[in-house]
Amino acid sequence: MTDGVLPLALSQGDPAGIGPDIALQAWLRRGESGLPPFLYIGDPAVLRVRARQLDLDVPIIETDAPNAGALFGDALPVHSIPTGVDVLAGKPHVSNARGTIAAIETAVSLCLSGQVRAVVTNPIAKSVLYEAGFGFPGHTEFLADLATRTTGTPCMPVMMLVGPKLKAVPVTIHIPIKDVPTALTETLIVDTCRIVARDLGARFGLASPRLAVAGLNPHAGEGGAIGHEDDDIIHPAIRLLRDEGVDAFGPLPADTMFHDDARGRYDVAICMYHDQALIPAKALGFDDSVNVTLGLPFIRTSPDHGTAFGLAGTGHARETSLVAALQMADRMSQAKGVTG
Repeated sequence: MTDGVLPLALSQGDPAGIGPDIALQAWLRRGESGLPPFLYIGDPAVLRVRARQLDLDVPIIETDAPNAGALFGDALPVHSIPTGVDVLAGKPHVSNARGTIAAIETAVSLCLSGQVRAVVTNPIAKSVLYEAGFGFPGHTEFLADLATRTTGTPCMPVMMLVGPKLKAVPVTIHIPIKDVPTALTETLIVDTCRIVARDLGARFGLASPRLAVAGLNPHAGEGGAIGHEDDDIIHPAIRLLRDEGVDAFGPLPADTMFHDDARGRYDVAICMYHDQALIPAKALGFDDSVNVTLGLPFIRTSPDHGTAFGLAGTGHARETSLVAALQMADRMSQAKGVTG
């Protein structure tokens, strides 16, 4: 059934976390409608050990991308990247970092060379990678750097949480709250919204997406009584976007943006900082929300959770978000782009 179909690339993430667990569990759901074939990028030995720990009957076959689709029905295809050390479930170690990084690099390379349709990434532990000398704030920035180095064209990655009830984008991401007002600029808001509008058309088929832009301060600043950023930075950015033909509106008080009726008036919420976007996104779809990176020259999705070291190897990890990420990448890779 999947013979001749280009697979997705699934990077292993931190092998001591639940990435191997949920990859195995996702493969066992391969008969479900909408689950595409994927090629696991990582250490097959770790997968075999984890399958035994979890008492899962998952045949594993080492192969390359062109054969993965044909093999997927009978075995979990793996592009082998040996970790080189013993990996213990739930026990992160700096020696695992090399394999984690190599898996991401390989997945991106396969995608940019047209051997896979999209990249789906299992969770990494940034603290482990930092200890190994990893020079990026996070996964997304590393992916953008790989894309820039490979294509020669700079790109600006934009994080979007996609769930069944909400799409939400944080303009600023992993910075302290105290730094948000100074990091927030008219240019950053405009550039973020341009990418969101473009990619919602190209990868989600929305011809004229509606962007609801949140204010930074309570009550969107209350006309300057509770902060000036809403009037001085956010409002001019929205005005510029509307002049360019982007259907953006706001700034809106964030406390009234996420109830049922409000969500029916827009396609994506543009939020000013990490928790303003992720709290409602996770509250409305914790198990089936997907992290999508816009602005890259390839499709990238990820489960919306971390490594969960405490669950690795226990049988209690849930593959729901990974399955949603695989299905989302599959749909995005088949979307008919819309311009204008």
